[in-house]
Amino acid sequence: MKTEKTNDVIGLGNALMDFLVEIDERQLGELHFRKGEFHLATEAQAQQLLDRIKQQQFSIEIIPGGSSANTMKALAFLGSTVILCGKVGDDTYGEMYIQQIQDHGVQARIPKHTARTGQAVTFITPDAERTFSVHLGAAVYLAPEDLLEEDIACSRVLHLEGYQLEGSTTEVVFRALELAQKHHTAVSIDLADPGLIRRNKAFLQEIVRKYSTIVFVNENEAKEFTGLLEEAAVRELAQHTTIAIVKLGARGSLICADNTLTRIPAFPAQVIDTTGAGDSYAAGFLHGYCRGWTIEQSGKLGSLLAAKVVEQKGMKVKHINVQELLEQVEKG
Repeated sequence: MKTEKTNDVIGLGNALMDFLVEIDERQLGELHFRKGEFHLATEAQAQQLLDRIKQQQFSIEIIPGGSSANTMKALAFLGSTVILCGKVGDDTYGEMYIQQIQDHGVQARIPKHTARTGQAVTFITPDAERTFSVHLGAAVYLAPEDLLEEDIACSRVLHLEGYQLEGSTTEVVFRALELAQKHHTAVSIDLADPGLIRRNKAFLQEIVRKYSTIVFVNENEAKEFTGLLEEAAVRELAQHTTIAIVKLGARGSLICADNTLTRIPAFPAQVIDTTGAGDSYAAGFLHGYCRGWTIEQSGKLGSLLAAKVVEQKGMKVKHINVQELLEQVEKG
């Protein structure tokens, strides 16, 4: 018997506390990070980094994050029904994380572990580019038994972040993908990072071909994944999934579905911080997808929401007028 789809999106993701740090190019260089990429840290390295940041008195803001979590928060704000599945530590940050996720209207399936809550230090340079140093902590202990089959069965879309497609969380992702296939739940994947794709290219291509319905990449990720640029890349990606989306930042986005290419414009924004821009775009698109909107309408909402999010530091949506965004989409 087919389960009724009463939930829009269930997101599976690394539940991480975000530490947003404003930094200049020289200071970032001194930390020896590759700008614009994702760097994994051990617990000791993560603690040393936080100590160094505090010693140098950088401007720091702390908010609950993680790619899927950002997308679920934005989806709930738009009016979608959503579930987030992740794992945090049995500590102060873990409590804070769960409470704030629920405050955003997200149903939390977030058990606790003895490891400490994961952290993501996001370095924001003056050009609004982001560079990440991440200690996954308790997030890596998310296990297949933490998934509730009913949650996936009743959801229209399972949304995955690429970061979970390597390391110890691969097992739980495969379990989620199998349940999605079993219950005819669409699968949305954000491939998340060019470095991740470089390390796992063949494996990720197989996952996309076998399971995905919607794939989100930015222009750098698209090039890593296909070896092609922009339009050629989105058309190639669409050979392996139903809806392929390449986000081009200030130049909008390209969407290919049913051999049709749709160009979505960017909307004017005073960019302060691009944290969560891609996650917000995904939220807007998935909100429209779950409502049966056209590709153009869904992409436009994603683009509008992303433009609003980048106008302040951190992934925040509560200041945005949702009705105004929906009216802009309806105007066509």
